[in-house]
Amino acid sequence: MGGRILVVGFMPDEVEKLRKALPVPVFEVPEYCGDWVVSEVVDKAEGLSGSSYWHLRKFVIMHDVEDETLKGIIGTVKSLDIGRVIFATTTETSLTWRLEDLLNELMAEDEYFKAARWAREEAKKRKGPFLDIGKG
Repeated sequence: MGGRILVVGFMPDEVEKLRKALPVPVFEVPEYCGDWVVSEVVDKAEGLSGSSYWHLRKFVIMHDVEDETLKGIIGTVKSLDIGRVIFATTTETSLTWRLEDLLNELMAEDEYFKAARWAREEAKKRKGPFLDIGKG
């Protein structure tokens, strides 16, 4: 099975849980890679040294992983109960970005989708065609 998983923001014990649970090799991405192009991080993943526990958010970036395997990876990571994780797959475009730029973009997308989910849930609570502006 091909592919690899890059992780950022995980404590050492969480990385070990991921390595034991996932069918694809897991590589920690240390802070010094922040200015690297993502393709360089992917290519050098096996030789990286240092902890991924340098970022406030947790990222699982999947490279060259088959679609069916992706679904299983996401489900497995969620089942490990290691907090909120941002999932991504590499693309031709993202492979040309600096790692720090990719992480910033992923956080912005995560915030957008989180706000959209909240808005949908709030809209479902409303009754009738009008907004409930409160009783006063």
